[in-house]
Amino acid sequence: MIYEVSEGKESTRVELHETGENHYEVKIDGETLHVDVTKSARTIYSVIEDGRQYEAMVDERRGDRLDISLGGRMFHLDVVDERTRLLAEAGSSAPTGPQTVAADMPGKIVKIEAAVGQTVSEGEVILIIEAMKMENPIASPIDGVVKELGAAEGDAVDGGAMLFTVAPVEAA
Repeated sequence: MIYEVSEGKESTRVELHETGENHYEVKIDGETLHVDVTKSARTIYSVIEDGRQYEAMVDERRGDRLDISLGGRMFHLDVVDERTRLLAEAGSSAPTGPQTVAADMPGKIVKIEAAVGQTVSEGEVILIIEAMKMENPIASPIDGVVKELGAAEGDAVDGGAMLFTVAPVEAA
């Protein structure tokens, strides 16, 4: 997966590839790091990079916002996957019809935060999927009504599987 990670006005391209259980290759601005990541508590991760161990506390705000405490420093990061970034750069217009959200990668649904028929806001977390040993909140791309859920809590899903559909209020 390729992400654009921003803190304030600084932005960095990050490539993340799982190379084994809890093992990742991370490319940041051309530099390659090999890291081991283990979730040790609900919001705490143990990270080993080049023999050095770190403990990171990760607070997942809205779907694309992370607050990370690492080594006594706090980082407020906005994380956008490459597809979303490219669409924004292309000046794509706001979606007008129902929006279906699919899983970026295989994972397990650990929590569903919204029900079919529930009104949700853009950025509101609909469900949480665990992928690559990390819990990832998946948010609504628009203001609208949840029309369909493609999985239940505890279900395993494949990459590309439909997770949910949200329709704009006027189209609901």
